[in-house]
Amino acid sequence: MKITGTFIDEISHDIPHQNWGREEWRRDFEHMRAIGIDTVILIRSGYRKFITYPSRYLVQEFGCYEPPVDLVKMFLELADELDMQFYFGLYDSGKYWDTGDMQYETDSNRFVIEEVWKTYGHHKSFKGWYLSMEISRKTKGAANAFRTLGLQCKAVSNGLPTLISPWIDGKKAVMAAAGQLTKADSVSLEEHEKEWSEIFDGIRGAVDAVAFQDGHIDYSELEDFFRVNKMMADRYGLQCWTNAESFDRDMPIKFLPIKFEKLRLKLEAARRAGYDKAITFEFSHFMSPQSAYLQAGHLYNRYKEYMHTF
Repeated sequence: MKITGTFIDEISHDIPHQNWGREEWRRDFEHMRAIGIDTVILIRSGYRKFITYPSRYLVQEFGCYEPPVDLVKMFLELADELDMQFYFGLYDSGKYWDTGDMQYETDSNRFVIEEVWKTYGHHKSFKGWYLSMEISRKTKGAANAFRTLGLQCKAVSNGLPTLISPWIDGKKAVMAAAGQLTKADSVSLEEHEKEWSEIFDGIRGAVDAVAFQDGHIDYSELEDFFRVNKMMADRYGLQCWTNAESFDRDMPIKFLPIKFEKLRLKLEAARRAGYDKAITFEFSHFMSPQSAYLQAGHLYNRYKEYMHTF
């Protein structure tokens, strides 16, 4: 299964910033295009006080730092030029992670959505929205937040599609800052289906696509969870994408580019499950020939060889 989309993580709160300018980003978009990536997804437009565009609202209300470069404008212009689709990722205040209360994200993003569409909605590449709140289980207020923000995104943009990318609460679902690689307790397939069926039922009509992160379960579990994910998505009218993580969760160093064999296992499982699209987190750090990680360029070459097998 070919990867046709990637997240862009330019806040870099848990992976190193690469300090690229416009020319480096142009080359990266060209590298993406060369392997068939047609969709770029800003994973979040801001995290806490660091933001990707000069938001008057976020600077005034949250004390965010005004960025030296308007990255949203840059990404849209590059996507326009290279005939790619751009999905705008909403703002993450960090308060949900601190309090467990999703209301902060709903309240702040009501203003962000309006501001962003007014400023950037004219770009031909602006093709969708990413609801950036990440959850794994039946989280209090999550379905309502997704529904509220998804419907608002659609209302201001004449129905552009919305995407979410939750994770599966498997044995590798540990916090990035944690010392361990796995945990003892993990969700069963039956619990996962029950909880996500309820969530999908609550967000019907507000969310168009779901791209479960694929790195939190064991490789031996991929077939079963992918099959259930596709079945639920079909039942509730969502497109079923896979977020094929191109970094390795199995190593004590967090995070390095994944071994190609593991990426291939995950992509093939998604293909067999009949998934609609494969995206990755994320090309620029973990697959790009110009990544700060030398092995990312080798992963790019191995992936190109894999593409020739289709």
